Amino acid sequence: MSGLLDTSLVVRYLTGEPPDLATLAAQIIDSEERLLITDVVIAETAYVLTTVYSIPREAVVDALVLFLQKRNVFPFALRKETLLQALLLCRPSGRISFADALVWAAAIETANKVVYSLDARFPRDGIEVRRSRTS
Repeated sequence: MSGLLDTSLVVRYLTGEPPDLATLAAQIIDSEERLLITDVVIAETAYVLTTVYSIPREAVVDALVLFLQKRNVFPFALRKETLLQALLLCRPSGRISFADALVWAAAIETANKVVYSLDARFPRDGIEVRRSRTS
């Protein structure tokens, strides 16, 4: 059996706050059950940890990478390796947002590897970023 994780559970698990809810989260996440996590939950977790908890971006990336390396946690629609690569794009600076990195990951796994974006900072590794239909 497998189930999808939501943001509140992941945030409680990673922060340990509040302790009673963190314990419940740990009982689920540290089980043997196969758990799925969506890119939306990853982006929202990163946002909550950096803004609400003021955790430095590098620490958030490191925590999410460790979390995704758990043997019972799997990305819902992406390959784990691609998702980890996307998170590592966010680590060096605030240049690449978590959301953009996850869109990049989705593009890497598509046949045409094209993203339309007006963001000059959008990650370009292995994909084509277009500003218009003809560029």
